[in-house]
Amino acid sequence: MLTRKQHDLLMFIHERLKETGVPPSFEEMKDALDLRSKSGIHRLMTALEERGFIRRLPHRARAVEIVKLPESVNPGLASAKRGFNPSVIEGSLGRVRQEVEENGKETPRATVPVMGRIAAGVPISAIQDHSHNIAVPPEMLSSGEHFALEVKGDSMIEAGILDGDTVVIQRSDTANNGEIVVALVDDEEATLKRLRRKGDSIALEAANNAYETRIFGPDRVHVQGRLVGLLRRY
Repeated sequence: MLTRKQHDLLMFIHERLKETGVPPSFEEMKDALDLRSKSGIHRLMTALEERGFIRRLPHRARAVEIVKLPESVNPGLASAKRGFNPSVIEGSLGRVRQEVEENGKETPRATVPVMGRIAAGVPISAIQDHSHNIAVPPEMLSSGEHFALEVKGDSMIEAGILDGDTVVIQRSDTANNGEIVVALVDDEEATLKRLRRKGDSIALEAANNAYETRIFGPDRVHVQGRLVGLLRRY
């Protein structure tokens, strides 16, 4: 599963290699994706490499090779999914089910898919493929579908969310003012923050004074889900 920006960058590199045999420079990638800095390209390239789509060859400038393309890409180059769309969360995933214990009693159990890491700090390229499932108390889940994310960072510590925690998210594209949400910024980076609407703008607030509140236009932020639970191991 790739974000829109990751997919666009992968296809840009792929097309350039087909046309010229030489991968584009970071400056060309930045301009093609309309990013503000080359640091954004570095994050996208790292994410593509971690997911096994590209390979960067050491000690060679601009040495990149395509290892694979998304399954959705065929000779007609089917259009990419836009933004984070956890399409694996269907059917019974994220829903309560009954399991029979040895004593014959039926006990409600719930399992949700873990979809990678979410940044609670400086946004990182997050939301990876479905890695594994995790059991959660069924009373933690409400209607609809759910997924879990591992927290990376300390920007939400004053809300009781620590680095290494696992948050349970109810899938939703809307949220009430003041709720903690998974927010996708510019279809590229995901972060866990408290959402505030301020006029025509959206503020993503940290729960740590060391981090500044970030303000965006409404078209730059898309809610992916609302926080409904938290799991922690000691």
